[in-house]
Amino acid sequence: MTAPRIRHVLLLLAAGALSACEVGPNYHRPETPTPQAYKEIAGWTPANPSDAVDRADWWTLFNDPVLNDLEQKVATSNQSLAASEAAYRQARALVSEQRAAFWPTISAGAAANVAKSSGAGVVSTGGGVIPSGRGAVSTYPLQLGGTWEPDLWGRVRRGVESAKANAEASAADVANTRLSAELELAADYISLRALDEQKRFDDDTVKAYEESLVITRNKYNAGVISLSDVDASETQLHNARAADIDLGNRRAQMEHAIAILTGQLPEALAIAPAPWTLKPVDIPPGVASTLLQRRPDVASAERKAASASAQIGVATAGYFPNVTLSGTGGTEATRIAQLFTPQSFFWNVGVSAAETIFNGGLTHAQVQSARATYDEAVANYRQTVLSAFGQVEDNLAAQRVLAAEQPDQQAAVDSADQNLRIVENQYRAGTVDYTTVVVARAQDVQAHNAELALEASRLTTTVDLVVALGGGWNATELEGK
Repeated sequence: MTAPRIRHVLLLLAAGALSACEVGPNYHRPETPTPQAYKEIAGWTPANPSDAVDRADWWTLFNDPVLNDLEQKVATSNQSLAASEAAYRQARALVSEQRAAFWPTISAGAAANVAKSSGAGVVSTGGGVIPSGRGAVSTYPLQLGGTWEPDLWGRVRRGVESAKANAEASAADVANTRLSAELELAADYISLRALDEQKRFDDDTVKAYEESLVITRNKYNAGVISLSDVDASETQLHNARAADIDLGNRRAQMEHAIAILTGQLPEALAIAPAPWTLKPVDIPPGVASTLLQRRPDVASAERKAASASAQIGVATAGYFPNVTLSGTGGTEATRIAQLFTPQSFFWNVGVSAAETIFNGGLTHAQVQSARATYDEAVANYRQTVLSAFGQVEDNLAAQRVLAAEQPDQQAAVDSADQNLRIVENQYRAGTVDYTTVVVARAQDVQAHNAELALEASRLTTTVDLVVALGGGWNATELEGK
């Protein structure tokens, strides 16, 4: 083939690569079941994941400086988040790796050889023959070579498409990991503050039991009551002290969990006890229409479906021949001074094509596997959307129900407090025995603990709902709503 014809073929192949087709299906976002309105709340728009939308510091809703400081440390020090971000960087690098296939591979080489020829002569690197002789002959080859496989069927483009979708899914996974860590920290912090409040109440209860024991012993010494009343009072005091001490262990575990979430050793973090100031936040009905679009797990699942779709095209390209362009050029001489003379240059170019005629159904199996993987990704995406709607519905229902419980629970606490005061006065007056006081105090403690647990549940449900809606809230957004 003459040089003009070779150039003509190369130009045709290059033009064909630029205008080549892409085998396999073009991706369209799968349809998902989307209700017209929430069952538990009205006013929202269909899901349209937009994970690139910045998520604000939603935890500032609770107006707690300590929580704000701890949550900020999650973004910089949480090791699970660091691992997720490293996985994202890896996914980005894989995109560049796939894109490298668009370009030719070029290599260069140089050598210095010394050889003694046989009687038939020595064939040189450039294809010539070095005359035979008895002495050693030196050769100095320099060459530049390249190969390029034009993307005629879109295999490389589909590979890049798949890698980009995977990188976008990885970016969504980073956001989801961050959101999950923020949720866990907020839940642990609420539990820790609830334990602080329970400790405060139990400390007061222990003091009351100590005072009651003094009164009971005085009444026994005066011969008014029996020794069994003293024993009952002491038993109640010791049980209360034991329960009060046990709270310290539970609080330490919460503090350790918070330290790990913020990337610290447990010994490095000490959170001072503080009063119970956290309050549930009412969620405006219109917020769901915008925040449901920010679910990072939904965005990740959808991008994984897109990646799987592109892999069908990669596998389908296996049905078509591979075309490779190659060329080599350089110079070679027996003396370094002659390396760049016209007579020392050599070159060759070539075009090759390879088609698999029979591979036992391997290509067909690979295509079928890619299609099945895509179907699996679509099903996972739809399930993620369903779960997202379910989580929002669950937390909206929980908020409504727990808010409705609050007045009754508060009334129960007021009644238990009043009943205890009455019974204690009656006991001091000698009209009731100590067993009545024990029962009244147990009911009062139970009512207070139930109220605290209800308030903590409302707070945790608020956090769960914010995260179920994808995060992105802050106190400023609630102003004026």
